[in-house]
Amino acid sequence: MGDVTGFMKYERKDFQKQPVGERLKHWKEFTLEMPEAAIKTQGARCMDCGLPFCQDGCPISNIIPDWNDFVFRGLWEKSLERLWKTNNFPEFTGRVCPAPCEDSCVLGINTPPVTIKNIEVSIIEKAYREGWVKPLPPKVRTGKTVAVIGSGPAGLACADQLNKAGHTVTVFEKNEVLGGLLSLGIPDFKLEKNVVERRLKVMEQEGVKFKTKAHVGIDIPVSELQKKFGAIVLCGGAEQPRDLPVEGRDLKGVYFAMEFLTQQNRVNQGKKMNPDERISAEGKNVVILGGGDTGSDCVGTSNRQGAKSVKQFELLPRPPKARGPHNPWPQWAIIERTSTSHEEGVERDYCIMTKKFSGQNGILKKLHAVRLEFGGPDPETGRRAMKEIPGSEFEVDTDLVLLAMGFLGPVKNNLIKELNIELDARGNVKADGNKMTNVAGIFTAGDMARGQSLVVWAIHEGRAAAKGVHKYLKACDSLKK
Repeated sequence: MGDVTGFMKYERKDFQKQPVGERLKHWKEFTLEMPEAAIKTQGARCMDCGLPFCQDGCPISNIIPDWNDFVFRGLWEKSLERLWKTNNFPEFTGRVCPAPCEDSCVLGINTPPVTIKNIEVSIIEKAYREGWVKPLPPKVRTGKTVAVIGSGPAGLACADQLNKAGHTVTVFEKNEVLGGLLSLGIPDFKLEKNVVERRLKVMEQEGVKFKTKAHVGIDIPVSELQKKFGAIVLCGGAEQPRDLPVEGRDLKGVYFAMEFLTQQNRVNQGKKMNPDERISAEGKNVVILGGGDTGSDCVGTSNRQGAKSVKQFELLPRPPKARGPHNPWPQWAIIERTSTSHEEGVERDYCIMTKKFSGQNGILKKLHAVRLEFGGPDPETGRRAMKEIPGSEFEVDTDLVLLAMGFLGPVKNNLIKELNIELDARGNVKADGNKMTNVAGIFTAGDMARGQSLVVWAIHEGRAAAKGVHKYLKACDSLKK
């Protein structure tokens, strides 16, 4: 490392953010860029670890110590080269990844870890400013064609890798915009859509073909694609939300979180919305059920829409403030985390089970719940038994409830049925080590195969599927010879 004692001399400094009152007035990103000199100092905090656990903590095995060192020494182009070796889209992960690498940082054992995520996004943004990000189409085409169904991070990573290998790739997207959850799921204040569009433009210039409003299995028979393409990759995501089948679920005012979030993203993109179909938190008492990232996104969106109050209820107990004895470094720390959306105003509560909703004239008015207590973990399953606390029933006045309780794998649509695709025990698309399904030439990647996960895992999956497709197409060539 350029400064082997940097971790002892310099403190961790994070990006500054706009004040809450200011950032709630708009939908744009609100982190403030750090001067290059300060970023270089943060790079100097990276230790010369014999075993860089940060790389193991990163799902795509980013070569983190190398680009930290290059940034410290001012070798920004070299840092970009290292970054791109493992990550197709650092401009996405540098914004929305929860940074499991930082939880695995050796420095983080007893002091604040290196600001890996901030350095990552600083590298790629400098690269765009300096004009280093240029279309690099493959010099030779293989003559092989691949269809990628779904333009989320898994589909885009797969398409990017296959295109670089010289194959001709067409990405089919059912929605009117490209990007999957990057464009329609993640709020603009976390990831502005011009960031996604900027990258898509480069991919298009490199030869990747995109088709929107192309719902394979609905508008386009999958048999048609099987005739035209040498391989197909299913990257449709885990879009089946977990429902809450209780009394009053059908009242107006109870919605899935993703209905709420995608609608706001479309409004931000200029789409006109029928007032009767608009899901708005303006002036309302909002309750969000689910304590994960999707729930957090609903908090930030509700506050920007002008909610009267925002509550977030979680079924499970409140996580500890620090690692417990059964959650040691370098594991992902199971601790209570406060997102930027939480900073903007929310009442969080735990160990709450919703029993029913009630209303008047078909419109939601109240949420009825009970508090829970959890026993010790079952020795076989590891799950903690929960039971309702007698006399703890309560009700909350609410006008809008958003269900953010996770997802149950891919929607079991015509595409999966037409192909007779096998599913695993969790309802995800089953795949072998090369990411191929039970149908020859049909591959899968991302949340569709893994279940609801992180953008960085989706990129990992997409890259793995591309490797499997490339191997399969080469084998097909050999068989023909």
